[in-house]
Amino acid sequence: MKMYDISMPVHTGMPVWDNAESAQPTFNRATMEHVTVTRMDFNLHTGTHIDAPLHMINDADTFETIPLEKLVTPVKVFDLTDVEDGITKADLATLDIQANDFILLKTKNSFIDQWDDNFVFLKEDGANFLVDRKINGVGIDTLGIERSQPGNPTHRNLFKNDIIIVEGLRLKEIEAKEYFMVAAPVKLIGTEAAPARVLLFEDWNK
Repeated sequence: MKMYDISMPVHTGMPVWDNAESAQPTFNRATMEHVTVTRMDFNLHTGTHIDAPLHMINDADTFETIPLEKLVTPVKVFDLTDVEDGITKADLATLDIQANDFILLKTKNSFIDQWDDNFVFLKEDGANFLVDRKINGVGIDTLGIERSQPGNPTHRNLFKNDIIIVEGLRLKEIEAKEYFMVAAPVKLIGTEAAPARVLLFEDWNK
């Protein structure tokens, strides 16, 4: 059984939202004799992370309401590397997406190692299609599942229908097929997101 780590490494100088210097993680290390301790300061949406509804809906559910069981699950990886702008209903309609699926969207984002203002995202009609299909969750290989959409309808429509959003995946080396996913978030309480280590397992059912 082969394992793939599809998480982003976290370090100063990594790709961050809008390439903002203020979004860069910082590490303050102190050593006394042989004991070293490091303090880290970073945004919860840094690198690979999972969003909770509070991220885009005021007074909505916080991170601890997401059942861990929904993050340890079979997943389907779909190759959408030919999409140039945003993923639409038409891009998704021919794919084998069924009720209760957890899907990961592999795009050209996985082949870019720095912030890109024009990253491929999930458009509103694509999100609505996934809502209609009643999936459990969707992951994408960029730091945000949408851009340039007033009111953030992709996030909001997914959240309102209990669809989990995972962002910041790295899928360059991942073939489009089924895997078993373990997405292990930090056990945070009262937040709108949590960083996560996400692993895929190949041939887990053999």
